[in-house]
Amino acid sequence: MATVAAQTYFTPEEYIKIERKAEYKSEYHAGQIIAMSGASFTHNIIKADIVTELNNQLKRRNCVAISSDMRVRPSPRESYVYPDVVVVCGEPEFEDDALDTLLNPILVVEVLSPSTEAYDRGEKFNRYKQLASLQEYLLIAQDSVRVEHYRRHGTQWRLSNYHTLEEVLVLSSIGCKLPLHDIYQRITVKD
Repeated sequence: MATVAAQTYFTPEEYIKIERKAEYKSEYHAGQIIAMSGASFTHNIIKADIVTELNNQLKRRNCVAISSDMRVRPSPRESYVYPDVVVVCGEPEFEDDALDTLLNPILVVEVLSPSTEAYDRGEKFNRYKQLASLQEYLLIAQDSVRVEHYRRHGTQWRLSNYHTLEEVLVLSSIGCKLPLHDIYQRITVKD
């Protein structure tokens, strides 16, 4: 009796078709569909406060901050990811008329979770680096006051670290300031 092996490779077109009908989000890389797990309460508070703070500052500019339901394609049909927060300025560019896959973010924010921290720092950041539009990348810890701020300088990425609630992130690509106090004001973190 013959058995049929489960499909292990999906084309980008198959992924998009499945994802648009799915009840849950999945990312895609090199033919593999990777299911995403839910985020903690703390993770969601940080993400919501960042989106709120940025949109308050961006409301009179031609930029918008969007939370984690905006899919981004960092490489030509090789990967699809869901950042925690994404900012786009000017005219957003989309993969197609469905307007659900952004191609030109200027800023990406990932709130670190124990299960995704290594991926967000490594493989996912390497994918984001393929975006010509991307100018800044933030990694934000949820268990302690710790923010890593990467800024593009030509082909290089420069890192600045922040560790106190009194510090203020200057996001030069979008003309915003993000006080660490505002990121962490509604959660309890270790000193």
